[in-house]
Amino acid sequence: MGLLKTPRSERLHIAIFGRRNVGKSSLINAITEQEIATVSPIKGTTTDPVYKSMELLPIGPVVLIDTAGLDDRGQLGQLRKKKTLEILNKTDLAIVVIDATEGLTDFEKDIVDQIQNKNIPIVGAINKIDQIQVSTEEIRKIESQLNISCIPVSASNHVGIEELKNALVSTAKPEKKQKKIVADLLEAGDMVVLVVPIDESAPKGRLILPQQLVIRELLDHGMVAVVTREYTLSDTLKSLGQKPKLVITDSQVFKQVSQDVPQDIPLTSFSILFARYKGDLDEMLKGAYAIENLNDGDKVLVAEACTHHKQDEDIGRVKIPRWIREKTGKNITFEFASGGDFPEDLNRYALVIHCGACMLNPKAMEHRIERAVEEKVPIVNYGVLIAYLQGILDRVTEIFREEKKSE
Repeated sequence: MGLLKTPRSERLHIAIFGRRNVGKSSLINAITEQEIATVSPIKGTTTDPVYKSMELLPIGPVVLIDTAGLDDRGQLGQLRKKKTLEILNKTDLAIVVIDATEGLTDFEKDIVDQIQNKNIPIVGAINKIDQIQVSTEEIRKIESQLNISCIPVSASNHVGIEELKNALVSTAKPEKKQKKIVADLLEAGDMVVLVVPIDESAPKGRLILPQQLVIRELLDHGMVAVVTREYTLSDTLKSLGQKPKLVITDSQVFKQVSQDVPQDIPLTSFSILFARYKGDLDEMLKGAYAIENLNDGDKVLVAEACTHHKQDEDIGRVKIPRWIREKTGKNITFEFASGGDFPEDLNRYALVIHCGACMLNPKAMEHRIERAVEEKVPIVNYGVLIAYLQGILDRVTEIFREEKKSE
C-alpha cells in the first residue's frame, strides 16, 4: 500500500441499508459511477458486505459499504442479516434505501431506530422514482415517520444522485477536532527517530500500516522523520548532532530500544500511539495493570483486527501468551479472534488483549472498547501490555501525561 493512498481504516464509513431488491447495489454503483456491486432482479444477490473506497468532496476519502437485505430469510439469510447489523458498529454515516414502488415498511422503521440508537447520522434514499411518481407530500410523510431527511432517486437512471451526495456531505458529523496520531505532540521542524525492525514477521518490500501513517503525518506537518533499525539505533542517535524530540519504536523491541535511548529523550511505540488515536489510552492503561489480578484457569482473549499467517514467533499468538505466563506464573488459557470476529459475550474472559487496530476504523475500535467496559472486562493493546510487562510503562507514556498537564 502506497503512502499516498488513504487506507480503508482511515476513511469515513458510509453504509447502505435496506430490504432485498430495493436497489442498494444499484445505488452504490451510481454513487461511485462504477459497476462495483452485482445487480440482479433476484432477491438476496448481495450476501457479504461489499466495500468500495472513493473520494466524496468536500468530505474527502470515504468507503461505501453495500449490505445484505434486512428482510433476508432462512438460516443463511439470518446469518447474512446478522452480518449486516454488525456493520453498524463501524458505520459513521448511514443511507437507508426505501423502495418507492412498495413504500415504507417495518424493516426501514426498525433499522432507522437501531441507527439512531447508536447516534449515527442518516440519510434516506427513496429509490425507483423512474417506475412510480412520488409526490412531495408522500416524501414528507416518509420523512416524518422516520424522522430523517429523504432524497428521491433513480439509481438505475442516475437521477437524484448528486442531490443524495450533497445530503451525505451536509449530514455527516463534522469532526470536533481532527485527531492526530503524533503530530499534536510536536512542532514543525522537530526530529523524530522511528525504530523499524525487519524480521520474519515484517511484510516483504514495505512498511506496516502504522509506520506508514506515522511517517506520512510527520512529513505532512513539516517534521523530520529518521528511520533506523533497532541494532543501528545507538549509532544513529550519536550521528544526529542533536537530540530528537521523540523516539517511536515497534513494541516488540521495546527492551533493547529503551536501553539505547537516553532517559532524557521521550520514548513511545507505534502501538501506544494507536491506543490513543483509535481508542482510549486510559482504559488500555487500566487493562495493563489488570494483569496483576489474573488467576489460574482464567481465560484471556487475544483479538487481532486483521488475519495473517501465523509465524513461529507470532506476537499475538506466541510471544504475548508466553510473556504473560512468565510474568504471572499462572496457568492461563488464551483464546484468539481475528478480522471482523469479536465475541458477543466477553464475560467469560478475565482480560482482552487487542492489537494496535490499524486495520479498524476508529468507530469499530471504540465500539469494542465500549463493549469491554460495559461488561467490566479489562482491555489493553499490544504496545501498552508489552511496556507493562517489561517494566517501562511509565516511561513510554510520560509524553502523554505531559500533554495533559499542558492542556
